[in-house]
Amino acid sequence: MRTTYFWSVTHLVELLAPAGSKESFFAAVENGANAVYLAGKMFGARAYASNFDNDTLAELIRYAHLRNVSVHVAVNTIIDNDELPKLRSYLQFLYEAGADAVLFQDLGAAKLARATVPNLPLHASTQMTVHHISGVQALEELGFSRVVLSRELSLKEIRSICAHSRIEIECFVHGALCVCYSGQCLMSSMIGGRSGNRGRCAQPCRLPYTLVDRRGHDVLGDTAGDFLLSPRDLNTIDLIPQLMDAGVDSLKIEGRMKRPEYVATIVRAYRKAIDSHIDMEKPPVDEGDRDRLAQVFNRDFTTAYLEKRPGKYMMSDRRPNNRGLRIGRVTAYASKTGMLTVKLTRPLSVGDQVDVWGTNGEHIGADISSLYTSRGKSIDHAQAGATVSFEIKGKVHMSDAVFKVYDKALMDEARRSYEEDARKKIPVCAHVEARIGKPLRLAFTDDRGNTVRAETAYIAEPAKNRPLTEETVEKQINRLGATAFTIAHLVYDIEDGLMMPVSELNNVRREAIAALAQQRIVSFERARRGALPKKDWHMPTGSPAPAPKPAPLMAAVDDIETLKAAIDAGADGILYGGENYDGIHLRAEDYRAAWNCAKERGVRIDFNTPRIVRAAEEEEIVRLLESFRTEPPDALHVHHIGMAHLARSYLSIPLHADYSMISYNTMTMEFLHSYGFSEATLSPELNAKQISRMAGRSVLPLTVLAHGRLPLMISEYCAVGSFLGGLDGGTCSHPCRREKYFLRDRKGIDFPIETDQFCRMHICNAKTLSLLPYAARLMRSGISCIRIEGRGMTIDELRKTVAAYKNALRMSLPLSAEAERMLRIQEGGNITRGHYSRGIL
Repeated sequence: MRTTYFWSVTHLVELLAPAGSKESFFAAVENGANAVYLAGKMFGARAYASNFDNDTLAELIRYAHLRNVSVHVAVNTIIDNDELPKLRSYLQFLYEAGADAVLFQDLGAAKLARATVPNLPLHASTQMTVHHISGVQALEELGFSRVVLSRELSLKEIRSICAHSRIEIECFVHGALCVCYSGQCLMSSMIGGRSGNRGRCAQPCRLPYTLVDRRGHDVLGDTAGDFLLSPRDLNTIDLIPQLMDAGVDSLKIEGRMKRPEYVATIVRAYRKAIDSHIDMEKPPVDEGDRDRLAQVFNRDFTTAYLEKRPGKYMMSDRRPNNRGLRIGRVTAYASKTGMLTVKLTRPLSVGDQVDVWGTNGEHIGADISSLYTSRGKSIDHAQAGATVSFEIKGKVHMSDAVFKVYDKALMDEARRSYEEDARKKIPVCAHVEARIGKPLRLAFTDDRGNTVRAETAYIAEPAKNRPLTEETVEKQINRLGATAFTIAHLVYDIEDGLMMPVSELNNVRREAIAALAQQRIVSFERARRGALPKKDWHMPTGSPAPAPKPAPLMAAVDDIETLKAAIDAGADGILYGGENYDGIHLRAEDYRAAWNCAKERGVRIDFNTPRIVRAAEEEEIVRLLESFRTEPPDALHVHHIGMAHLARSYLSIPLHADYSMISYNTMTMEFLHSYGFSEATLSPELNAKQISRMAGRSVLPLTVLAHGRLPLMISEYCAVGSFLGGLDGGTCSHPCRREKYFLRDRKGIDFPIETDQFCRMHICNAKTLSLLPYAARLMRSGISCIRIEGRGMTIDELRKTVAAYKNALRMSLPLSAEAERMLRIQEGGNITRGHYSRGIL
């Protein structure tokens, strides 16, 4: 008989791991993840991962629940109208399959989920850009049970949000970082048609750029690398105690595109960090763990904004890919034989892979198929301190740095942890009772206290030849093979001299183990659902304020002079304020002056709010909201649900959902209407056909952003301040206020950089969006307003643009060839139609 020790662990925090493939899923579960997040074949923000079909999803959810592991399914893309029926069916499937939660970006999709599967927990994806307590509170009201915070927040902000939140808070702790606020990036979409909001980001942030001034001069030279938008990888292994003590409920590892060995290695290290903080007697993370984290993949590491604003030290500007671990420098190179010699600072083995990096930034890779000592002896492994040689194809130089980018031993160790033969089994106590004249009874009890009982259909008889023995019982009961269980303790209570067919033992074992598996799954799912907040899960509704008077042509500006120029040129409405590209903090008197000017001239005026409002900036925004009570704008534009929640608590005013809230389908329109919005600006990722359909079905008046340099990114990181302003020292010298800067890509195209009053960087499109020839057609399709993005324009440029659109809106359809030709002349060169004609992938 074997015995085992049963224990229970109360996890104070969830370790949440990624799975982009079946192997990664097993790697996560077998190495200590409490939960796994993954996606199906549709609607996931990592469309290029392998992902899972429905049958596999159901199989993996069952596998996880047997092992006390949750499965969260990402449905975190924006949804097209035509996809809504498929999404409804998919959500029903996920609920029936037992998914523990679904992550959403699209508020319309969340509304559909609440109507379709009201008991399925909703998590707000980081793509929702939740960065303030008001956003958390708004989503709690909407029935969300968890929010994934933006990765730009500090430990102090996270601690405050956790203290004031009644729903779960999830934070990223390891993996790749986006340089832009998640959910706010249009760069991949506008440049290449691959939308990050649809899960198909082409990662333009990992491409080379040069920082140039208005004369086109490279202002950094050799003082920085070429990858100015490529962040280092997040690594918070040493901050896990602080995050846990702050009250974070779930620690999330990024990496659905990573290989399973990566998942295994990272999960194991963070499991160790969490457990050692819960139980001080368990070993803490050591240098070996930190080395394994770096070896498996790194672009160098950062804690992002958790501790401070790191400036250039958050960026992997010299190389955007895996750098591995440095193992030495080239000490000799024989060009004729291609043999490179290096004195090792870390071990190296046959099967490893290395990169050799020169001072000019060029690098050469090599697979270590043979390894030699300084005396020419062939070896399989060398320790730190040894001098070794290996062959490399390509020219290298003395003192070039050598990095190990693939460690075969580490990968083999990681792989062994999740291979089928190595997967951990669930220990079970078995009790067998048999009496003559009665069925044989079998009881199984697992490590969570679940007990099941089964009995044979056969009634035990006195044995004539071969009585049942304990050895036979043990052999048959232990035949758990491909199941998730193993017998840890077996107790017999068998009357001597009885007969029971072996087939009956097998039948009762199979029946009992199947029942135990089902009971584990049911009890796990019941416990998970029972842990959710008891509350009304219905979407709250608001009463939309009456829509303001129509303004067919509106211009967005951030100062009085451009406001006057836009009105003089024929604008019917003004959108004033929000982020100011001159870095000026607009005061209540500035808004009052804008309001007076617009009212004197009889045009509509809307006030804008910033796209990002951090806790430290709330007081300024609240003062403005309170001042709007005396001179209320016709509408207040908000860019995220948190600002809508905050604004509604201070004043009653028509709300306009700006394009950052991503109105991409009619279900989102219905959500906005039910929440109390009066208008919305459509997503700039919609094409002409989609816009027309939305206009015909929307319950709200709609605006189309038709002209201007669209911001492609908004970032807490500022390339100008980081590399020219000394931002990492704590105080920026604001070189952006003295000079105009651009990011020049590898094709020589310059993207303007704007910085606002909060020192956030806005990267604008190199080309100006222009829908001038289509303005009249848009209005005839049912659009209520054409909007010009005037921020960043000169007064003269804005005046001419507004006048051109005013004239275009008066034109009869269809346009004559001459009218269309004149409009194309007026809009000038270096323009783009955005997605009007092509749409997005």
